[in-house]
Amino acid sequence: MRACLILISFLFAAPALAADPILLPPSVREMLEAAIANGSETEIATVAKIARQTNPASGDEIQRMVNSWKERTKATHDTVIREARFTELWTGRVEAGGFRSTGSTSELGLSGTATATRAGLQWSHKLSATADYRRANGVTSRERYLASYEPRYQFDPRGFAYGLTQFERDTSIGYDERYTGSVGIGYKLIVSAPLDLQVDIGPSVRHAKYLTGERETKLGARGSMAAVWRLSPTLTLKQTAAGYAESEVYSLNSLTAIETKVAARLSAALSYNVQYESETLLSARDFDTLSRLTLTYDF
Repeated sequence: MRACLILISFLFAAPALAADPILLPPSVREMLEAAIANGSETEIATVAKIARQTNPASGDEIQRMVNSWKERTKATHDTVIREARFTELWTGRVEAGGFRSTGSTSELGLSGTATATRAGLQWSHKLSATADYRRANGVTSRERYLASYEPRYQFDPRGFAYGLTQFERDTSIGYDERYTGSVGIGYKLIVSAPLDLQVDIGPSVRHAKYLTGERETKLGARGSMAAVWRLSPTLTLKQTAAGYAESEVYSLNSLTAIETKVAARLSAALSYNVQYESETLLSARDFDTLSRLTLTYDF
């Protein structure tokens, strides 16, 4: 009778013993812990992948270690952002290019762009400024300046609300000053390692002061898109565009750029800008294009 009870107890206990997880070998655990201590997401993913391939029975434990690191990292990141002052945590880039020629003709061309962004838990802020200037034989053929501020509120992982205030000066079109205000909503259509794509749309109001001294204010609609395609670790293709539709007036600005890494913070970019104004108070306009070769520094 006692032998039967022992046998029954063993049979019932055997599945439970078989279900016990297989412990990760100490050497593999130490390798994964070392990668986690370094804090490189790429390194952690590589080591975890190898660990799963060589120890498939310990896959759950490996995943728990990786998830625990992600949770700690996110908690630390959120705390830093939450406790930072508004003047902290800004990142940005400066892009500059130009040319100078003398001889039978005297030409000077300068181009520059600066952006600064601050990403919070839900709010983000972007400041940007652009300048294009060209002068040939004492005559200014292009003088365009732009400055803008864009706050954004991320209300879910892909959806966001935006605001925009913008100043422009473009003497080639005939604007001495043009102010733009817009609010609206946007959505991230694609979020992936190689490709990001987002669009937004909303109402707008623009007030223009012309070189003639005349002024006008127009209500309309604004839409924009931004795409980033990472062709390789060092090569990126970018496309941005913004369009305005107002009463009998249409505007479009598009920028296509291919950028390659030269150093950790330094890049070279070749860009092509298209600007279109269906008409202004002064005259009808066709497409205006500008090609630029610039150096970019990230900070």
